Amino acid sequence: MKIILKIERFTPGTGEQAKFQEYEVTVAPTDRLLDALIQVKQFQDGTLGFRKSCAHGVCGSDAMQINGKDGLACKTLIRDVAKEGDTVEIRPLKHLPVQRDLIVDQEEFFAAFRQVKPFLINRDSPPDKERIQSPEARAQFDDATNCILCASCYSACPVLEKRASFLGPAALTQGFRFNADSRDQGFEDRLPDLDHSDGVWACENHFECTRACPRAIKITKRINQTKREIETFRNNRGETVNQET
Repeated sequence: MKIILKIERFTPGTGEQAKFQEYEVTVAPTDRLLDALIQVKQFQDGTLGFRKSCAHGVCGSDAMQINGKDGLACKTLIRDVAKEGDTVEIRPLKHLPVQRDLIVDQEEFFAAFRQVKPFLINRDSPPDKERIQSPEARAQFDDATNCILCASCYSACPVLEKRASFLGPAALTQGFRFNADSRDQGFEDRLPDLDHSDGVWACENHFECTRACPRAIKITKRINQTKREIETFRNNRGETVNQET
């Protein structure tokens, strides 16, 4: 079948404004949107810029806005976004500077991610083998380990439209992931960034991040769990949480 890809094109520094360009492609309903983009790149317009790598929903490289929704081109089937003759509108992720067409600069996203110390912190002497963890303990945070850093949740978050300093859903979810890990001792190390007006308290529970996540992570739930954990910690110490704006 034939469909139209309506792609937002933009190259910074040229003096030109972003504009849409349309390409007609012949695809099968079971093709992926990434297949259609590759077809355009190879046979119609080699100047089109987009990222791709594994093409199997593991690396997170090809996240973009597809008909107004954030997701991965490699996990989006044509039949789920278009029928014969339809137009599919494709834009780069929001809240991040565009480098070229559908490619965004993710430095701000990764800076926020690094801020929450997304690694195991344990000050005990290392055991002879590994730090043992039960399946039940692992299950407490298992879905959060599936994050592929695609930034779909970051783009989907309405809070970032008005608060660019917000750490964002992916970073906060990884803060939860390691705080919930029974082997981790870094809760207080992460606390200043999580218990902050730009941390968990900026989340307004829109659930857009959860809907956008291609790995089905319960992002909003994990942020709210972190809020409750911080409240319990502060209350036990006779302190208040840091929600100042």
